[in-house]
Amino acid sequence: MTAQTIRNSTAVWRAADTRHHLHPFTDFKGLAEEGGSRIITKAEGVWLEDSEGARILDGMSGLWCVNVGYGRERLAKAAYEQMQALPYYNTFFKSATPPSIELSEKLAALTPEGLNRVFYASSGSEANDTIARMVRRYWALAGQPERRNIISRHNGYHGSTMAAASLGGMQPMHDLDGLPLPGFHHVRQPYWFGEGGDLSPAELGLAAAKAVEDKIQELGPETVAAFIGEPIQGAGGVIIPPETYWPEVQRICKAHDILLIADEVICGFGRTGHWFGSNLYDIEPDMMTLAKGITSGYLPLSAVMVGERVAEMLWSEGGEFAHGFTYSGHPVACAVALENIAIMEEEKLVERVHDDTGPYLQQQMAGLADHPLVGEVRGVGFIGAVELVCDKASRGRFNPKGRAGTLCRDHCVKIGVVSRAVGDTMVVAPPLILTRDEADELVKRLRLALDRTAADLNIK
Repeated sequence: MTAQTIRNSTAVWRAADTRHHLHPFTDFKGLAEEGGSRIITKAEGVWLEDSEGARILDGMSGLWCVNVGYGRERLAKAAYEQMQALPYYNTFFKSATPPSIELSEKLAALTPEGLNRVFYASSGSEANDTIARMVRRYWALAGQPERRNIISRHNGYHGSTMAAASLGGMQPMHDLDGLPLPGFHHVRQPYWFGEGGDLSPAELGLAAAKAVEDKIQELGPETVAAFIGEPIQGAGGVIIPPETYWPEVQRICKAHDILLIADEVICGFGRTGHWFGSNLYDIEPDMMTLAKGITSGYLPLSAVMVGERVAEMLWSEGGEFAHGFTYSGHPVACAVALENIAIMEEEKLVERVHDDTGPYLQQQMAGLADHPLVGEVRGVGFIGAVELVCDKASRGRFNPKGRAGTLCRDHCVKIGVVSRAVGDTMVVAPPLILTRDEADELVKRLRLALDRTAADLNIK
């Protein structure tokens, strides 16, 4: 065995990782006590490979992002060629690069009508920070500087920076350091299974929308700048809103002249079988957040799509917009995004998820509803959730919360499939290239994990 082989071993990597690497959203001590990280070394298509040679079906597209799958040589080549031509230049000093210009033009054509201007960042968190500042800047220029309040939803996720975490409604994130910041407010989510009670889904959708209007009235319409929401809440547990929800929210925002923002970080670029979740729900946003699938995760890139109402005010009245990032419009990331979109169009991945593999995956997932541990299965396109319950009839939950989900997630790891646990909800979002055979394998492994979890919990 060579010195290099010994150096590049699982044990050595795990030890170095434990000594030096602080992982996001991780109990650092707990991870070390479990023996350290799983080391992922390779990937192809929808399959990962770890440092021990185990193959793992990636049911989460990395982190909701690897839409075109792993191992795309075209994306590596696009990055290489752009790095040779121009590896980096900023967009601060009255400068631009061809990839940033061409991607802006492409995104304006691809996104819903009226979203014609683009502001770039590197992550969804940065993009949503940008939106918070841009929204408040818009209202100040419009002569209504008191409009600073932004409304979002409990359990919504919009990132983890101070402003983005304040936009989101994740209580553990708020508890970490006293968030939300002033001016950020939260209302109930359109979560029928968890919070619907005796209401029908349609009634719950209207009730959740009314909570938006009630908050507007509580704060005073003249103080409210915007409402932001994910078309489908992803990290919150794949909360699919009833069909009554988004039309009513949109009506309310228009009635009170409030900007409507669609956070498409997870739903965008084909996840729902439409290019964007806004297409699915006929949302007409004033602004839109893009990230993740824009490059299929191959390089960090995010974008804020800005509608004409806001853009015109910033353009004609705003002067310098004192905000931006070193990597805004990074030429290599933009080149990869353009190639990623080209692949999706050429292979008709969105159409395939809409017409073929998406309905098939949802049909196969629905078969899990007969499992004694499962209270509900829901999904759209290539995003889905399985609710774990201790009692089907009452939708009874486990105590403590997350007990069943943690067990099931750990069984998934052992079985060789990635599914994320959000409390006691197992969620999936596989790459858009997933075939029918791979969908069968994904569901087969999920069922086995459910069986083992049920045995642990003595659920029959």
